[in-house]
Amino acid sequence: MRLISALALLGSTLATPALADTAGGTVVAYDRVDHVLVLDDKTVWDLAPAGELVPEGLSAGNKVTIEYDSAGDSGVGKITAIAVESQ
Repeated sequence: MRLISALALLGSTLATPALADTAGGTVVAYDRVDHVLVLDDKTVWDLAPAGELVPEGLSAGNKVTIEYDSAGDSGVGKITAIAVESQ
């Protein structure tokens, strides 16, 4: 019985999903060629792997929310969504 409990506990810890996180701010600049986004808090986001997620017409002054999977100590993992907030 202990073996089954230990295996169930081990299986549940191995199946934990990546931690999702969000960031947001106002767009200062967006380079459509290099897929680089700069927000008003001076963060720079490389959107190249997630270029298809960039909303059409994204431009300076838009307020955005970026959802991404956290890679722990390594920082940002995969960007999962980019949304422009309605103004």
